[in-house]
Amino acid sequence: MKLITGLHHVTAITGNAQENIDFYTGVLGLRLVKKTVNFDYSEVYHFYFGDEYGTPGTIMTTFPYGKDLINGRHGKGMLNTTAFSVSIEALDYWINRLEQFNIPFKQPQQRFSDEVFIYLEDFDGLGLELVFNDKDERKGYYNGYIPKDYAVKGIHHVEIWQDAYERTAALLTTQMDHKVIKETPDRLRLGTDNLPGKYVDLLSTPGALKGLAGRGTVHHVAFATPDAESQLEMVKRLNAYGLEHTEVKDRKYFTSVYFKEPGGVLFEIATSGPGFDADEEAAFLGEDLQLPQQFEKRRERLIEVLPVINYPTEKFR
Repeated sequence: MKLITGLHHVTAITGNAQENIDFYTGVLGLRLVKKTVNFDYSEVYHFYFGDEYGTPGTIMTTFPYGKDLINGRHGKGMLNTTAFSVSIEALDYWINRLEQFNIPFKQPQQRFSDEVFIYLEDFDGLGLELVFNDKDERKGYYNGYIPKDYAVKGIHHVEIWQDAYERTAALLTTQMDHKVIKETPDRLRLGTDNLPGKYVDLLSTPGALKGLAGRGTVHHVAFATPDAESQLEMVKRLNAYGLEHTEVKDRKYFTSVYFKEPGGVLFEIATSGPGFDADEEAAFLGEDLQLPQQFEKRRERLIEVLPVINYPTEKFR
């Protein structure tokens, strides 16, 4: 049994909370599956966006610290691009949609032999791609206005820049159940399987500036493991490999272990359950502010200090 089954989620540092809602639910059409707070800094939201149920591998999450947060910088030693998977037939639709809402993007490009991609950035400057392919059987979230066949299906891959990626590749292939999927002179694609939602792309970019954390950058990437038992087995592997890590942390919807891979990117091992319906019914995910038990006594205070948001947003229909 594989201890790592693919990607779980990506978490970004962002600015304005309403702009997060507008972009990920309005422009991209993802579902807000959880509205909670940063468990380490409770006066900041933690939004989870994904498919109908927040399935691992579909989830983008954000910490919106406010519009005054200093901008970060993309560069080596960071995860710089989070790519979302879309049907190959949806290319023209998404070009028109991005143009309709004045979202800047680069013209479509070919990667490998079987995918076309568009690079764009969210309202904070976070690097994103739409990858158009015919390999993804997942069903995207139907929000009522983006056609079902053209909906975002989930994360396709993440892209990490390093001075040299050999040590990161060694960790992923020897300890985290990844194998080489494809390789070009400037890109190594690894995956737990040859399917969207399972890929990590490593780029060697020795000439790039070092990335700086801040608004518009990725905080960490999480990899999915089936359950608590497999998570502990992964901890044993990390110990044997000589990597320092946190204790197991209860994130209410999954449990997590964090560590820095050899190139400096923060990795997380997250369990696939109990899931986002642990504290609200699946039909109503994301509608109410959900708090971990330790913050319930501060609910009134948090409601006062957290920004008021409008969801669902109607202006991107």
